[in-house]
Amino acid sequence: MRPATAFGIGTLVVLLAVAVVFFSVRWASTGDASTSGTGSSGNAAPAAGAAPGQKVLKLTDHPILQDPNAGLQNIVCVLPDWHSDPATAETFFTAAEACLNEAWGSLLKAYGMPFAPPTLHFPDGASFQTACGTIAVGVATAAYYCDNNLYVPYKGLQIDQYGDNPGVYLALLAHEYGHHVQEVTGIMDAVWQRIYADGQASPAGLDLSRRKELQAQCFSGMFLGAVVDRGGSVTREMYAKAWRDQDTRGDNTSGSHDHGSNSHYAQWWHTGAQYNRIAQCNTFAAPASEVS
Repeated sequence: MRPATAFGIGTLVVLLAVAVVFFSVRWASTGDASTSGTGSSGNAAPAAGAAPGQKVLKLTDHPILQDPNAGLQNIVCVLPDWHSDPATAETFFTAAEACLNEAWGSLLKAYGMPFAPPTLHFPDGASFQTACGTIAVGVATAAYYCDNNLYVPYKGLQIDQYGDNPGVYLALLAHEYGHHVQEVTGIMDAVWQRIYADGQASPAGLDLSRRKELQAQCFSGMFLGAVVDRGGSVTREMYAKAWRDQDTRGDNTSGSHDHGSNSHYAQWWHTGAQYNRIAQCNTFAAPASEVS
């Protein structure tokens, strides 16, 4: 049974199901940022150390994190116009996942990773079933990843707060997809092995949890940086709103210690978005001062 992650709104919610702890990523109201970033392109080359079709259970020295020039190829991502209704949201996220599959699939396949797209679900009830247990929908669960399945319940998006801002929702999906990248590469297995060994609530366990979540933030930024202003639907305005939104989330907002401070939460997303270099998303090699 794999631990799952949720991208949520408001305070941290910890759900216990079959001895698995689920972590929520918090959303807060949109803030302001004084700068914005630009995406850049990069091409991955096959790396040594990754057997074709097999996960590699490593963290700091994982083969996908070693090439300083590797990043997502710039692609044209065509998305439908956003309207705040469930049918349109489902169409939007389905198209966005196709772009994420294209962008990440080619990079991961170059490293011999056993890539397959996650299965996208749109639950509409008050709760939904996953391999990780029953998940309640609410302001604390905007999106949820578990064992190659990505759940996006419309009722969890807090549309009344975020309105027609598709860049915010795209970054949300890209963060959860970042956990899928960790899953297919073996990073997720490796980090949870260590978290379980150290204790989930121990200082070491919380440090590992923050590094895992901040890496997903960096991966989310990489994707938006790779698709903005490429002739598709991801405009500079969408990108800028997603950029500013990152400053509003993190442990300062929630009062917990497992996702990183608000400033670090934004910092790692901005790093991914500005540079689009996967080696710069090696949160497991970062000093503690950058993942607190």
